[in-house]
Amino acid sequence: MLIALLGAGIPALMGAALHTDVGEPYQETRLYFGTERADGRGPVGEQEFMRFLDREITPAFPEGLTLHDGYGQWRGQDGKIVREDSYEVVLLYPEKEAGERSTRIERIRQAYEDRYQQDSVGRSDDKVSAEF
Repeated sequence: MLIALLGAGIPALMGAALHTDVGEPYQETRLYFGTERADGRGPVGEQEFMRFLDREITPAFPEGLTLHDGYGQWRGQDGKIVREDSYEVVLLYPEKEAGERSTRIERIRQAYEDRYQQDSVGRSDDKVSAEF
């Protein structure tokens, strides 16, 4: 009897271990905001960035986001390495909304570049599974 019970349980355990898909298909976008300005003024401060987050990013993604402080570096067109404090914003949204959400993201990137004299705002996209 014990062998029969164990035999029945092993396939169920193996199936659970092999089935790792949890959640729904989502898109994850990470945006990388530098803080050094091209015009030589001081870097974008924390209060300035938080105002930008409140006015530009939160209305476009009211369901939520994640903000990380960072430190980055990149090579400018003149060949010099620029090191700066930065912010990383992580956005998750249903994959089926990716086209419309991408439009919002591009508006955010352009607004930051224009307002704070940035060469670019980095962007990376990945397909993920998420559950909330």
